[in-house]
Amino acid sequence: MVHSEPAVSVVVATRDRRESLLRSLARLDDGAHPVVVVDNASTDGSAAAVRAQHPDVDVLELPANAGAVARTDGARHARTQYVAFADDDSWWEPGSLDAAAALLDAHPRVAVVVGRVRMAGDGSEDAVTRKHRLAVLGRSPAGPGVLSFPAFAAVVRRDAYLGVGGFSRLLFFGGEEHLLALDLAAAGWDLVFSEDVVAWHDPAGPDRPSAARWSLQTRNDVLVDWLRRPLPVALAATGRLARRARTEPAARTALAGVVRHLPAALRQRRPVPAEVERRFATAQLPAATAQRVVSPAAGG
Repeated sequence: MVHSEPAVSVVVATRDRRESLLRSLARLDDGAHPVVVVDNASTDGSAAAVRAQHPDVDVLELPANAGAVARTDGARHARTQYVAFADDDSWWEPGSLDAAAALLDAHPRVAVVVGRVRMAGDGSEDAVTRKHRLAVLGRSPAGPGVLSFPAFAAVVRRDAYLGVGGFSRLLFFGGEEHLLALDLAAAGWDLVFSEDVVAWHDPAGPDRPSAARWSLQTRNDVLVDWLRRPLPVALAATGRLARRARTEPAARTALAGVVRHLPAALRQRRPVPAEVERRFATAQLPAATAQRVVSPAAGG
Protein backbone atom coordinates (compact mmCIF):
# COMPACT_ATOMS: atom_id res chain seq x y z
CA MET A 1 0.00 0.00 0.00
CA VAL A 2 1.30 3.45 -0.92
CA HIS A 3 0.35 6.15 1.60
CA SER A 4 -0.26 9.63 0.20
CA GLU A 5 -0.06 10.97 3.74
CA PRO A 6 2.29 9.81 6.54
CA ALA A 7 1.15 6.46 7.92
CA VAL A 8 3.16 6.74 11.15
CA SER A 9 3.25 9.34 13.89
CA VAL A 10 6.01 9.44 16.49
CA VAL A 11 4.93 9.83 20.13
CA VAL A 12 7.55 10.88 22.67
CA ALA A 13 6.78 10.87 26.39
CA THR A 14 9.15 12.96 28.50
CA ARG A 15 9.72 14.39 31.94
CA ASP A 16 12.43 16.82 33.04
CA ARG A 17 15.03 15.85 30.42
CA ARG A 18 14.94 18.92 28.19
CA GLU A 19 18.43 18.70 26.71
CA SER A 20 18.17 15.00 25.91
CA LEU A 21 14.70 15.53 24.45
CA LEU A 22 15.94 18.32 22.17
CA ARG A 23 18.82 16.14 20.95
CA SER A 24 16.38 13.38 20.05
CA LEU A 25 13.94 15.77 18.37
CA ALA A 26 16.76 17.07 16.18
CA ARG A 27 16.65 13.62 14.56
CA LEU A 28 12.93 12.85 14.88
CA ASP A 29 11.52 16.16 13.62
CA ASP A 30 12.57 15.70 10.00
CA GLY A 31 9.26 16.52 8.32
CA ALA A 32 8.67 12.92 7.24
CA HIS A 33 6.38 11.93 10.10
CA PRO A 34 4.23 13.91 12.56
CA VAL A 35 5.74 14.11 16.04
CA VAL A 36 3.77 14.41 19.28
CA VAL A 37 5.60 15.21 22.52
CA VAL A 38 3.66 14.41 25.68
CA ASP A 39 5.16 16.27 28.62
CA ASN A 40 4.66 14.54 31.97
CA ALA A 41 4.41 17.75 34.03
CA SER A 42 8.07 18.69 33.55
CA THR A 43 9.48 21.53 35.64
CA ASP A 44 12.53 22.25 33.47
CA GLY A 45 10.85 24.15 30.65
CA SER A 46 10.78 21.19 28.27
CA ALA A 47 7.45 22.10 26.66
CA ALA A 48 8.40 25.72 26.02
CA ALA A 49 11.76 24.70 24.57
CA VAL A 50 10.15 22.26 22.15
CA ARG A 51 7.63 24.86 20.99
CA ALA A 52 10.42 27.38 20.44
CA GLN A 53 12.84 25.08 18.61
CA HIS A 54 10.40 22.66 16.92
CA PRO A 55 7.25 24.60 16.03
CA ASP A 56 5.91 21.76 13.86
CA VAL A 57 5.88 19.33 16.80
CA ASP A 58 2.59 18.94 18.68
CA VAL A 59 3.10 19.35 22.43
CA LEU A 60 0.65 17.99 24.97
CA GLU A 61 1.26 19.18 28.52
CA LEU A 62 -0.18 16.90 31.20
CA PRO A 63 -1.12 18.43 34.56
CA ALA A 64 0.53 15.56 36.46
CA ASN A 65 3.05 12.83 35.76
CA ALA A 66 1.09 9.99 34.13
CA GLY A 67 4.07 7.69 33.60
CA ALA A 68 3.79 5.38 30.60
CA VAL A 69 0.12 6.29 30.14
CA ALA A 70 1.37 9.54 28.59
CA ARG A 71 2.10 7.48 25.47
CA THR A 72 -1.57 6.55 25.27
CA ASP A 73 -2.54 10.22 25.43
CA GLY A 74 -0.18 10.78 22.53
CA ALA A 75 -1.58 7.85 20.55
CA ARG A 76 -5.11 9.19 21.00
CA HIS A 77 -3.95 12.58 19.74
CA ALA A 78 -2.25 11.08 16.68
CA ARG A 79 -4.28 10.81 13.49
CA THR A 80 -2.23 8.19 11.67
CA GLN A 81 -2.93 4.47 11.35
CA TYR A 82 0.33 3.54 13.09
CA VAL A 83 2.22 5.05 16.03
CA ALA A 84 5.93 4.74 16.73
CA PHE A 85 7.01 5.36 20.30
CA ALA A 86 10.27 7.08 21.17
CA ASP A 87 11.80 8.07 24.47
CA ASP A 88 13.45 11.40 25.09
CA ASP A 89 16.81 9.67 24.59
CA SER A 90 16.01 7.66 21.45
CA TRP A 91 15.22 8.14 17.77
CA TRP A 92 14.42 6.14 14.63
CA GLU A 93 16.85 5.51 11.81
CA PRO A 94 15.70 7.12 8.53
CA GLY A 95 13.52 4.75 6.51
CA SER A 96 12.68 2.54 9.50
CA LEU A 97 9.17 3.87 10.05
CA ASP A 98 8.28 3.43 6.39
CA ALA A 99 9.57 -0.16 6.60
CA ALA A 100 7.43 -0.78 9.68
CA ALA A 101 4.37 0.68 7.96
CA ALA A 102 4.92 -1.57 4.94
CA LEU A 103 5.13 -4.63 7.18
CA LEU A 104 1.97 -3.64 9.06
CA ASP A 105 0.17 -3.00 5.76
CA ALA A 106 1.14 -6.45 4.49
CA HIS A 107 0.16 -8.30 7.68
CA PRO A 108 -3.17 -7.08 9.09
CA ARG A 109 -2.96 -9.31 12.18
CA VAL A 110 0.31 -7.76 13.34
CA ALA A 111 -0.20 -5.19 16.08
CA VAL A 112 3.42 -4.41 16.98
CA VAL A 113 6.63 -4.28 14.97
CA VAL A 114 9.69 -4.29 17.22
CA GLY A 115 12.89 -2.96 15.74
CA ARG A 116 16.55 -3.55 16.35
CA VAL A 117 18.03 -1.40 19.13
CA ARG A 118 21.45 0.09 18.48
CA MET A 119 23.38 1.99 21.12
CA ALA A 120 24.47 5.47 20.08
CA GLY A 121 27.74 5.20 21.97
CA ASP A 122 29.30 2.42 19.88
CA GLY A 123 26.64 1.15 17.47
CA SER A 124 26.28 -2.17 19.29
CA GLU A 125 22.96 -3.99 19.54
CA ASP A 126 21.32 -4.58 22.89
CA ALA A 127 20.70 -8.01 24.41
CA VAL A 128 16.96 -7.96 23.71
CA THR A 129 17.63 -7.48 20.00
CA ARG A 130 20.07 -10.38 19.94
CA LYS A 131 17.46 -12.59 21.60
CA HIS A 132 14.70 -11.53 19.22
CA ARG A 133 16.91 -12.43 16.26
CA LEU A 134 17.12 -16.02 17.55
CA ALA A 135 13.34 -16.36 17.04
CA VAL A 136 12.93 -18.30 20.29
CA LEU A 137 9.15 -17.98 19.93
CA GLY A 138 9.16 -19.15 16.34
CA ARG A 139 8.50 -17.29 13.12
CA SER A 140 5.36 -16.11 11.37
CA PRO A 141 5.22 -14.89 7.77
CA ALA A 142 5.73 -11.39 9.18
CA GLY A 143 8.88 -12.26 11.13
CA PRO A 144 10.13 -13.67 14.46
CA GLY A 145 7.50 -13.58 17.18
CA VAL A 146 8.11 -11.52 20.31
CA LEU A 147 6.35 -11.01 23.64
CA SER A 148 8.68 -8.46 25.18
CA PHE A 149 10.19 -5.26 23.90
CA PRO A 150 11.29 -1.76 24.91
CA ALA A 151 8.54 0.71 24.06
CA PHE A 152 10.93 3.07 22.27
CA ALA A 153 11.65 0.33 19.71
CA ALA A 154 7.98 -0.41 18.96
CA VAL A 155 5.69 0.69 16.15
CA VAL A 156 2.07 -0.17 16.95
CA ARG A 157 -1.17 -0.45 15.05
CA ARG A 158 -3.01 2.42 16.72
CA ASP A 159 -6.47 0.79 16.83
CA ALA A 160 -5.08 -2.44 18.30
CA TYR A 161 -3.07 -0.57 20.92
CA LEU A 162 -6.00 1.58 21.99
CA GLY A 163 -8.35 -1.41 21.75
CA VAL A 164 -6.60 -3.16 24.66
CA GLY A 165 -6.38 0.04 26.67
CA GLY A 166 -2.77 1.02 25.97
CA PHE A 167 -0.30 1.07 28.83
CA SER A 168 -1.50 0.39 32.36
CA ARG A 169 -2.26 3.11 34.89
CA LEU A 170 -1.70 0.57 37.65
CA LEU A 171 1.89 -0.14 36.62
CA PHE A 172 2.62 3.55 35.94
CA PHE A 173 6.14 2.98 34.58
CA GLY A 174 8.61 0.11 34.37
CA GLY A 175 7.88 -3.21 32.67
CA GLU A 176 4.62 -1.89 31.26
CA GLU A 177 5.45 -3.45 27.89
CA HIS A 178 5.03 -6.97 29.31
CA LEU A 179 1.40 -6.36 30.17
CA LEU A 180 0.68 -4.73 26.82
CA ALA A 181 2.26 -7.67 24.98
CA LEU A 182 0.17 -10.17 26.93
CA ASP A 183 -3.05 -8.24 26.34
CA LEU A 184 -2.43 -7.93 22.60
CA ALA A 185 -1.53 -11.60 22.26
CA ALA A 186 -4.59 -12.63 24.28
CA ALA A 187 -6.71 -10.53 21.91
CA GLY A 188 -5.33 -12.51 18.96
CA TRP A 189 -2.75 -10.05 17.67
CA ASP A 190 0.77 -10.91 16.51
CA LEU A 191 3.90 -9.07 17.64
CA VAL A 192 7.02 -9.43 15.49
CA PHE A 193 10.65 -8.39 15.23
CA SER A 194 12.03 -6.75 12.10
CA GLU A 195 15.67 -6.38 11.06
CA ASP A 196 14.70 -3.50 8.76
CA VAL A 197 13.44 -1.29 11.58
CA VAL A 198 16.10 0.36 13.76
CA ALA A 199 15.80 2.45 16.92
CA TRP A 200 18.85 4.24 18.28
CA HIS A 201 19.25 4.67 22.03
CA ASP A 202 21.49 7.17 23.81
CA PRO A 203 20.60 6.58 27.47
CA ALA A 204 20.22 9.81 29.41
CA GLY A 205 20.14 8.04 32.77
CA PRO A 206 22.73 6.00 34.68
CA ASP A 207 24.23 2.86 33.12
CA ARG A 208 22.90 0.72 35.94
CA PRO A 209 19.35 1.06 37.30
CA SER A 210 19.05 2.76 40.65
CA ALA A 211 17.63 0.91 43.64
CA ALA A 212 14.39 2.85 43.22
CA ARG A 213 14.14 1.90 39.54
CA TRP A 214 14.90 -1.76 40.32
CA SER A 215 12.17 -1.76 42.99
CA LEU A 216 9.61 -0.29 40.60
CA GLN A 217 10.50 -2.72 37.81
CA THR A 218 10.40 -5.70 40.18
CA ARG A 219 7.11 -4.58 41.70
CA ASN A 220 5.58 -4.35 38.26
CA ASP A 221 6.93 -7.71 37.11
CA VAL A 222 5.18 -9.36 40.07
CA LEU A 223 2.00 -7.33 39.51
CA VAL A 224 1.92 -8.50 35.87
CA ASP A 225 2.02 -12.06 37.19
CA TRP A 226 -1.01 -11.33 39.35
CA LEU A 227 -2.80 -9.49 36.55
CA ARG A 228 -2.43 -12.05 33.75
CA ARG A 229 -0.53 -15.21 34.67
CA PRO A 230 -1.56 -18.44 36.46
CA LEU A 231 -2.00 -18.24 40.21
CA PRO A 232 0.96 -20.57 41.00
CA VAL A 233 3.23 -18.29 38.98
CA ALA A 234 2.06 -15.19 40.87
CA LEU A 235 2.39 -16.89 44.25
CA ALA A 236 5.86 -18.18 43.46
CA ALA A 237 7.07 -14.77 42.28
CA THR A 238 5.69 -13.09 45.38
CA GLY A 239 7.32 -15.71 47.58
CA ARG A 240 10.73 -15.18 45.96
CA LEU A 241 10.43 -11.43 46.44
CA ALA A 242 9.38 -11.87 50.08
CA ARG A 243 12.46 -13.99 50.77
CA ARG A 244 14.73 -11.34 49.27
CA ALA A 245 12.90 -8.66 51.26
CA ARG A 246 14.26 -10.17 54.49
CA THR A 247 17.73 -8.82 53.74
CA GLU A 248 17.44 -6.38 50.81
CA PRO A 249 15.94 -2.90 51.29
CA ALA A 250 15.11 -2.53 47.59
CA ALA A 251 13.21 -5.81 47.67
CA ARG A 252 11.28 -4.63 50.74
CA THR A 253 10.26 -1.53 48.82
CA ALA A 254 9.15 -3.64 45.85
CA LEU A 255 7.20 -6.02 48.09
CA ALA A 256 5.46 -3.13 49.84
CA GLY A 257 4.42 -1.83 46.43
CA VAL A 258 3.04 -5.21 45.43
CA VAL A 259 1.00 -5.42 48.63
CA ARG A 260 -0.30 -1.87 48.19
CA HIS A 261 -1.44 -2.44 44.59
CA LEU A 262 -2.53 -6.07 44.89
CA PRO A 263 -6.24 -5.36 45.55
CA ALA A 264 -6.45 -3.33 42.34
CA ALA A 265 -4.50 -5.98 40.45
CA LEU A 266 -6.90 -8.68 41.60
CA ARG A 267 -9.86 -6.61 40.45
CA GLN A 268 -8.23 -6.33 37.02
CA ARG A 269 -7.03 -9.94 36.87
CA ARG A 270 -7.69 -11.66 33.52
CA PRO A 271 -5.44 -14.71 33.05
CA VAL A 272 -4.29 -15.09 29.46
CA PRO A 273 -4.96 -18.27 27.43
CA ALA A 274 -2.68 -21.21 28.15
CA GLU A 275 -0.83 -20.94 24.83
CA VAL A 276 -0.07 -17.25 25.40
CA GLU A 277 1.19 -18.09 28.90
CA ARG A 278 3.41 -20.86 27.53
CA ARG A 279 4.96 -18.51 25.00
CA PHE A 280 5.38 -15.69 27.51
CA ALA A 281 7.07 -18.02 30.01
CA THR A 282 9.44 -19.14 27.26
CA ALA A 283 10.20 -15.53 26.34
CA GLN A 284 11.41 -14.92 29.91
CA LEU A 285 13.98 -17.73 29.74
CA PRO A 286 17.63 -17.21 28.75
CA ALA A 287 17.92 -17.44 24.98
CA ALA A 288 19.76 -20.76 24.91
CA THR A 289 17.21 -22.39 27.22
CA ALA A 290 14.28 -20.90 25.34
CA GLN A 291 15.54 -22.32 22.05
CA ARG A 292 15.49 -25.79 23.54
CA VAL A 293 12.01 -25.34 24.99
CA VAL A 294 10.28 -24.06 21.85
CA SER A 295 10.21 -26.16 18.71
CA PRO A 296 11.67 -24.39 15.66
CA ALA A 297 8.36 -25.14 13.92
CA ALA A 298 6.33 -23.21 16.50
CA GLY A 299 4.19 -20.39 15.21
CA GLY A 300 5.20 -16.76 15.72
